[in-house]
Amino acid sequence: MGLDKILSISGKPGIYELKTQTRSGFVAESLLDGKRISVGLRHNVSILSEIAIYTLTEEIPLREVFEKIKTKENGGPTIHHKVSKDELEEFFFNVVPDYDEDRVYPSDIKKVVQWYNILQKNNLMDFSAPEATSDEEE
Repeated sequence: MGLDKILSISGKPGIYELKTQTRSGFVAESLLDGKRISVGLRHNVSILSEIAIYTLTEEIPLREVFEKIKTKENGGPTIHHKVSKDELEEFFFNVVPDYDEDRVYPSDIKKVVQWYNILQKNNLMDFSAPEATSDEEE
């Protein structure tokens, strides 16, 4: 499963796996504790595959940042998201040396680190690009 089924829901801790769609929204399962919640249309939801990190030259997809962390940590867990702001920034600078320090806040870095560790713990480490579907193949 790729990042296109993994969600961040504002106001809710951690990240969620999209399970099924309902008339009024969808059902998601927490990757932290396995609890299922019903998410309505009023919630602000972000799909991890749609998130990008600002660099000085371009925006790089979150999946590429996760892949860099995975390579740096040899597929294992990384630093804890509750370490100091300076440690988080130093870590992130080693992963993405040209990230835009004016637009990527420590709270963003904290989320990226936390999300990576949750994905790693749940063995959801497939950060490859989604395959493009093409009508020409038929």
